[in-house]
Amino acid sequence: MKKILIVDDAQFMQKVTSGILSEKYETVCASSGPEAMELYEKENPDMILSDLIMPQMTGLELQRLLTEKYDEHIPFMFMTADEREENESLGLEAGAMDYIRKPFKPEVLLRRVDNIMRHVENLRQIQGLKVVAETDPMTGLLNKAFATKTLAELCPKANGILMMVDLDSFKLVNDIHGHGMGDRILIRFSEILRSVIRSSDVAGRMGGDEFIVFCRDIRDEQLIEEKSAAINSLLLASAKEFMGEDMNIPLGASIGAVLVPDEGTEFADLYKKADKALYTVKQNGKHGYAFFRAHDAASAAEAPKESAGSLDSARMILDERNRQKGSYELGFENFRSVYRFIVRSMENYHYDAEFVLFTFAADVPADTADSFGDLLRQSLRRSDVYTKSAKGQYMVLLPQPGADHGEAIVQRILTNWNSLAGGTPVACDHETVQSVEQ
Repeated sequence: MKKILIVDDAQFMQKVTSGILSEKYETVCASSGPEAMELYEKENPDMILSDLIMPQMTGLELQRLLTEKYDEHIPFMFMTADEREENESLGLEAGAMDYIRKPFKPEVLLRRVDNIMRHVENLRQIQGLKVVAETDPMTGLLNKAFATKTLAELCPKANGILMMVDLDSFKLVNDIHGHGMGDRILIRFSEILRSVIRSSDVAGRMGGDEFIVFCRDIRDEQLIEEKSAAINSLLLASAKEFMGEDMNIPLGASIGAVLVPDEGTEFADLYKKADKALYTVKQNGKHGYAFFRAHDAASAAEAPKESAGSLDSARMILDERNRQKGSYELGFENFRSVYRFIVRSMENYHYDAEFVLFTFAADVPADTADSFGDLLRQSLRRSDVYTKSAKGQYMVLLPQPGADHGEAIVQRILTNWNSLAGGTPVACDHETVQSVEQ
């Protein structure tokens, strides 16, 4: 029977965690880092499940000291009641194989430990323990620490395209269908990523639902467009396979890309640029891709620095890139400009517009409120615009909604939201916009 060393300064948590795992694993418990180091030498456990924040010695310090002392990779999983996301990043960067927040469900903890144990055993049989230190146990892709190290060495001497890949609306999968379904989606998504890249390319999981890919010796934006379309098509098909054909979560993948070495050679800098490109996708419909370009970044409006030269050139500068289905998401300042333009137009052309304000309660988690934006994009027309104007609040503008159509649109959005997250109410106010003299 495999053995797990549980480290937690709270004896109650030791008993709870041991009780969950003891049906499949032998467990030993320590109340502090120093005690855990003594037990590790005596018990030689197959894995350590450690609290992250403890007096005397933190879980990160325990991991570092054991690794230095024994000069080997020790399978670690951290648990903590601290909700700050930076702690998860610290643990993964240090080489932990997984991370779970307290309080946890017994079946979730057991499944994640099973994943680590199974993955460790497979890798030991195939390539030895060294590989364990380099891979994410759930997906088999490079883990954050080794992906970062690999790309930091590769980017200064390589040509290609670096991509940040982020799942859209993934939290709704966990909220509605449970973490078991979320894990299935992550595993399938990693398989999809492998299917659209070559064996010579680099792919890693940076944590949660965020991935990174480096495609060597590729310069063609058209190829990235094709990969993005393939990824989203395969992901949607898998989601419906797992959750049913009536699955209506707007699940997809957004990609932020940057050319190497055109936009730099240092991985940390390229990573930030890819992240900016990813933000562009998230702000303009999601489920697509965008490239970071220094000359574009100089102006959010992408204003030309020189004369367009011709009507066709001017249109190319102004046209929307990577047109996606669904409504148009704008930053607040751009939304305000569009709103003012629509009101001015109404004065001359005498049409109506509907203005809608959706507001979540202050205690609604930010991720849940963010998912509402995905629903708006899917539910509104391409001619409609919306913005996230504040935490948990969205403004929507419906130009020329037609007789009673504004009310119908609002009710459809609320019905769809209730079917996705019925336990999370959202307040809604809407009225017909009247033109005013500016």
